[in-house]
Amino acid sequence: MNDTVTEEVTQKLSVFQQYMETLPQKALSLGIRVFLAFVFFFVGVQVIKVIRKILKKSLQRANADVGVVQFLDSFLKAALYIVLLFMIASSFGLDATSVVAVVGSAGVAIGLALQGSLSNLAGGVLILLLKPFKVGDYIIEDTNKNEGTVTEIQIFYTKLTTPDERTVVLPNGTLANSSLTNVTDIGIRRLDLAVGISYKADLQLAKAVAKKLLSDDAATLKNKEIDVFVSDLGASAVMLNLRCYVKTEDYWPTRSRILEGVKLAFDEKGIEIPYPQMDVHVKAQ
Repeated sequence: MNDTVTEEVTQKLSVFQQYMETLPQKALSLGIRVFLAFVFFFVGVQVIKVIRKILKKSLQRANADVGVVQFLDSFLKAALYIVLLFMIASSFGLDATSVVAVVGSAGVAIGLALQGSLSNLAGGVLILLLKPFKVGDYIIEDTNKNEGTVTEIQIFYTKLTTPDERTVVLPNGTLANSSLTNVTDIGIRRLDLAVGISYKADLQLAKAVAKKLLSDDAATLKNKEIDVFVSDLGASAVMLNLRCYVKTEDYWPTRSRILEGVKLAFDEKGIEIPYPQMDVHVKAQ
């Protein structure tokens, strides 16, 4: 009995001793593989950058749309990094074929978990194919009223820059499945301004002054409608609508300039722009 126990202890000690003897060699081997993995990752990152640069230059030479270049670049980047990580994992004994088989068998679960991302990916493809907008367009997303200039179209999202320099990130799936307004698609915009004048003011003079201001402004398009008309009889003012057309890039500067010009011109001609007021009559008892 004691001899058996002694023999088992001796065998275990022998196995442990062999393990300890080989441990430094295994640790060195693992350390070398980890070091080589880092080197391979660094080299792979540089190669990916070169490939992306080649793709961008090729697409730019082909006069591809900026949004197409951005989308394909981000898609290629994601695909190449996945390939790089699989190659590094293979060096540690991970069987890529087995991983692909597991991923394939779990496709339904993964699809459900990533359905939002897949919807955004499909939305990005639809945006590039149907081209409801492109980089540089000013759009208004009708669902949540987000608006701004399109600066990037990536795999899963689109970036807008608002007039006050904020960045809005919108999922491509939302943009592809909801209505939106492309303000800059045609290249010109109609400018409508509402100005109130007093009921005592000379209506025809006010209309003539406002129309001359629109006609004399360098940014208004003279081959399009320029008009001033009564749009409403308000509680405290006669509302005039000033209408003209300008190039899209001139919209905001022209709007501000004409509003200021109307105020100065009306003041010069003695045309009152009233503020809301109420007349109170006290009846004697």
